[in-house]
Amino acid sequence: MELSRRTFSALAGTTALGLALTGSGGALPSSALPGLAPTGPPPSPPSADGSAHTVGFDRYSLLVDGRRLVLWSGEMHPFRLPSPSLWRDVLQKMRGHGYNAVSVYVAWNVHSPAPGEYDFTGVRDLDLFLRTAAETGLYVILRPGPYINAEVDAGGFPGWLTATEGRARTADPTYLSYADEWLTRVNAIAARHLYTRGKGTVLLYQIENAYDVTGADGRAYMSHLYKKVRADGIDVPLFHNDKTREGRWVPGSFDTGGEKESWLYGFDGYPEPDEIPQDWGRFAAQPGRAAKASPKTPGFLPEFGGGRPDPWGGTVFGGKGYEEARRTRDAAYERRFHLTNLANGITLHNVYMTFGGTSWGWLPAPQVYTSYDYGAVLDEGRRQTAKLAPMHQLGHLLRQVPDFAKLDRARGMPSPDDRLKVYHLTNRDTGSHVYVVRNDSAEDVSVPLPDAGIEVPMTVPAHDARLITTELKLGRRTLRYATAQLAMFVAAGRQDIAVFSGRHGDMAQVVLECPDEPTATRLDAEPAWIYDRGLLRVTAPLGVGLLARVKVENGGSGRPLLIFFADDETALRLWPYETPSGTVLVYGPSLVRSVTLEGSTVHLTGDTTVVTGLEVWGPRGIGQVTWNGQPVPTRVSATNSLIALKPLPGVGAVSLPALDKGWRRRTENPESAPDFDDSAWQRADKESSFSTTPVPEGQPVLFADDYGFHYGDVWYRGRLSGTEGAKSVSLAYSTGTQGLLMAWLDGEPLGTHRMPVPDQKTARKGTWTDTADFEVPKELRERDEHVLSVLVRRMQHDMDGESLDTHKAARGLTSVRFKGASPKVSWRLQGAASADPVRGPLNNGGLYGEREGWHLPGHDDGDWKPVRLPHAERRQGVTWYRTSFRLSVDPGIDASIALTLDDDRKRAYRVQIFLNGWNMGQYINDVGPQHTFVLPNGVLRTRGANTLALAVISDGTTEAGPKDVRLTLLGATAGGVTVENV
Repeated sequence: MELSRRTFSALAGTTALGLALTGSGGALPSSALPGLAPTGPPPSPPSADGSAHTVGFDRYSLLVDGRRLVLWSGEMHPFRLPSPSLWRDVLQKMRGHGYNAVSVYVAWNVHSPAPGEYDFTGVRDLDLFLRTAAETGLYVILRPGPYINAEVDAGGFPGWLTATEGRARTADPTYLSYADEWLTRVNAIAARHLYTRGKGTVLLYQIENAYDVTGADGRAYMSHLYKKVRADGIDVPLFHNDKTREGRWVPGSFDTGGEKESWLYGFDGYPEPDEIPQDWGRFAAQPGRAAKASPKTPGFLPEFGGGRPDPWGGTVFGGKGYEEARRTRDAAYERRFHLTNLANGITLHNVYMTFGGTSWGWLPAPQVYTSYDYGAVLDEGRRQTAKLAPMHQLGHLLRQVPDFAKLDRARGMPSPDDRLKVYHLTNRDTGSHVYVVRNDSAEDVSVPLPDAGIEVPMTVPAHDARLITTELKLGRRTLRYATAQLAMFVAAGRQDIAVFSGRHGDMAQVVLECPDEPTATRLDAEPAWIYDRGLLRVTAPLGVGLLARVKVENGGSGRPLLIFFADDETALRLWPYETPSGTVLVYGPSLVRSVTLEGSTVHLTGDTTVVTGLEVWGPRGIGQVTWNGQPVPTRVSATNSLIALKPLPGVGAVSLPALDKGWRRRTENPESAPDFDDSAWQRADKESSFSTTPVPEGQPVLFADDYGFHYGDVWYRGRLSGTEGAKSVSLAYSTGTQGLLMAWLDGEPLGTHRMPVPDQKTARKGTWTDTADFEVPKELRERDEHVLSVLVRRMQHDMDGESLDTHKAARGLTSVRFKGASPKVSWRLQGAASADPVRGPLNNGGLYGEREGWHLPGHDDGDWKPVRLPHAERRQGVTWYRTSFRLSVDPGIDASIALTLDDDRKRAYRVQIFLNGWNMGQYINDVGPQHTFVLPNGVLRTRGANTLALAVISDGTTEAGPKDVRLTLLGATAGGVTVENV
C-alpha cells in the first residue's frame, strides 16, 4: 500500500476508506434481449473502402454492419466557406475533436443560376466535399432539401423559383417538376458516395426540412420526395426533422411505396441557456412527444442548438454579436443539455452549428447579417474555442465505449440534494450503469451519491452536469465508480488507457475492482492511491500539473491500465486515432489532423500554437515519430510511450500590412443622371406576377424578380410625361431586413428611405414594406417631362419557413404614385448582370461598378483619384474605394485573417466588401453589430497580392466613410492544411 506525500485522507476524505461499495442495486440481467443486436465493439471508422455495408437501426441506435453506432455529428455548410481547401481543415478539426459524422445542407440557390442550369464545380464541388469527408473518416448526413432554411436567401430556393408558377413545398406539379430536376442533379452525386456501396460515407439522407404541412397535400409531397430519392438510387435510411417535436412525420405518417423500416423520425431542439433541460427522448413522461412518438426508432436530434443566429442590429445578444452567443451557450451549457439528451436515450446527435462560417455575398436570409459564426465550437475564423471541451470528451467517449449505444432506464434513485436531478440508466448486456447528475442551480453542489455506491463527495458545478459510470468494463478491468467523467478509453499496444476529466482543481476519485492487490505506480506527483478490500482507489486533483498519471498492473489482470487525470483544457490536448494496426493516442499539440503507421514509424500531422511537448502511445513495435513530415527524436517512457526529446515549436509571428495608403476612389451611380442611356435595360411591361405581392391596379409589375434580377441592388428609371403640377411622389417598395431606397429626379437627389432596425419582436421578420414620400422641388414642378431614377437595396428573400410561398414576396419597387398629377410613366430596370462563372449567382448585385467589374482584381483603376483614409464626404449615392496589399505569411503557418471596419455610429453608410472579386459581406456602420469580416485563405492570398474594393453607399444625411479599415489577425497556428487559391 502506498500513499503520496499528501495523505490520502486529506484528498479523498477518511469516510471513503475501507468502504466496500455495493453498486446501485438496480442492475438488470446481463443478457441481450431477443431479436436485438447486442452491445459490442463499434464499427470501424468509415471510408470509401469499396466494400458493401448495411445501415439499419432499432429503437436504441443505428446499426452499421450489425454493430451499434452512436452518431455524434456536427453541422457545417461548405457553401459558407468558399475555399475548398479549407473544407479539409474544418473536417479534420471535427474528426480530431471526437465527431464521427458531418451534417451538410446542399443549397439549391448556390448551384442553380437559372432554370435547367446547374453548376457543381469550383466552390460548389459537392463531389469533392464528399470525397474529403470520406478521406477524413467522417460519416455524412446529407440534407439537400429541396428546402433547407439554414438562414439563407429564400431558404435555399434559387432566385428564379420566386418568379415561377406553383406553390412551393407542396405537391403542385409545376413546383415538383423543378424540385425533381434539382434532386436528380444532387442525387447523381450522392449516389456515388453512399456508404452502403462502399463508394463514400453518406450514411443518412434528409428530405425537406422542418416541414409542417401535415394535411393530405403535405403527405402527398413527402411521399413524392421519398419515392423520388429512392428512384434515384439513394438506399441509406431517410429521415426528416420535426421542428415541433410533436410527432410529425413519424414512420407510417405518409406513403413510402410499401417500404418499411427505412424511415427515421427526428426532431430539432434549440433551448435557451436559462431553460431547464427537457426530457425529449425515449424516456420522456409525455406520450406522443419527441422521440416517444416513434418508439421503434432511435432517439434522433438532426439539429440541436450549438448556438443561435443573430439579426441586424444584434438585438438577440445585446449588440455584442456571436461572442455573446458563445459566452451564454458555453461548455457548461453544451454539457448540461447534451447529457440530458443522452440520459433520454438519444443516440443520434447533430450539433447545429459546429462550424457556422460566412454568409458571403447575397447568401444570408433577411434575418441574419454576413457572419454566421453562430457561437459555434469552431468560430468563423476556424479557430477552436473552449466550448469544444464537452464535445471532445463526449465524442471520443461515445465513439470508444459501446455501452452508451444501448441504454435503458434503470431503477430511479432519490437525489442526494434538492438542487440536483439524477438520471439512472443501465446497459442490460454488460451490467454497467450510467448516471447523469444535473445541477440547474446557480451554485456548485458537492455531495456523495450513495444510491450509486459513491460515498465520497462529487462536485457538479452550477448550471452544469456530470456523467458518472459504475460497473463499467475498462478492457479486462471493472470500474466500480469514478467521481470524474470518463472522457476516453483506448487500447494502445499491450496496455489500456482511461482518461478522466472535469473542472480544473476538482478532486477526482477512480475506484477499480481488483480481487488481488495490484501494483500501482504514480508517474506524476499529484495522484494518491490506496488498496483495501478488493478495491483500488486512486485520487488526484484535476489539471494540477496538467496530466496526472498512474499505472496499474496485476491485481487480477495481466494487462496494465494507465489512469490519466486531466482538467477540461488538458483533455483537449489528448488525441486518440484508430489505425489498421491499432489505436494511437497523442498528447500535447493543439490539434492532431492525421495519424498513419508505416513500419515502426508513426507519422503525425497537426497544429501547435505554443511550444509544446509530444507524447505518443500506440501499437507494439513503434519506435519513431514524425511531425508534419519532420523526424522527432524520442525516448521510451515508463508507460511505453514515445516522448519527444525536444518540444514542438509554436507558431511564429505573423505581420500584416496597414491599409492606410494606396487607395483610389471613384464615384458612380450615373444611372441617376437624366441623360443616362438605359436603352439596353429591361422594360417593366409585365401585367401579372406569380408573386404573393399584389400588382397595383393600373400599374405594371415592377418587382425585380419578375425580370430576372434576384440578388443585390436594382435600379429603376422612369420616363415621366404629364407631370406638371406634381407636388410629391410616393414610392412603395418591399425588401428584406435593412432594405433602403434612394431616389433622384432629373439627377437631383430627392432623398433616401430606410427600413427600420429590427427589435426583438421583428428580428425574424422576413419581408418589410413601406412607402417613401418625397416632395418634388418647386423649380421642377413646372416641367412636363422628367426622369425619375430609383435605387433599391432589396436585401434578400424571406425563407418561407411556414410553407406559404413567402419567398415570392416582391423585392424592389411595388408601385409609384404622384400627388398633384397623373403622369404617364415608362419604366426600365436593371439589376445584376449574368451570374459570375467562378463565384456564382449570389456574388453580385446591380450597382454600376459591379456591372462594369470595378470589384474585380484585374480592373484598371489608373484613372481613379488617389485618396487616403480616413475619408469623408456627404453625398447620396455610391462611391468606390480600391487598394491592393501583399501578404507573405510563412507557408507553415495557418493564419486566420479578417477585415475590420470601425467608425462613429452617427455616420450613416454601408459597405459591400470585395476581396479579389469575392463579395465577402455587407457592413452597415450605424446598425451593426458586425465590424469584423473573415477573409478565408484561398480567397485571400496569404502569399501574394490582393485587391480590396469597397462599394460605399450613403444617404447624404451625414458624412460617410470609410474611416478605419484594417487587417486583423484572428489567430494563427503552426501547421494547417495546404491551401490552393480559389
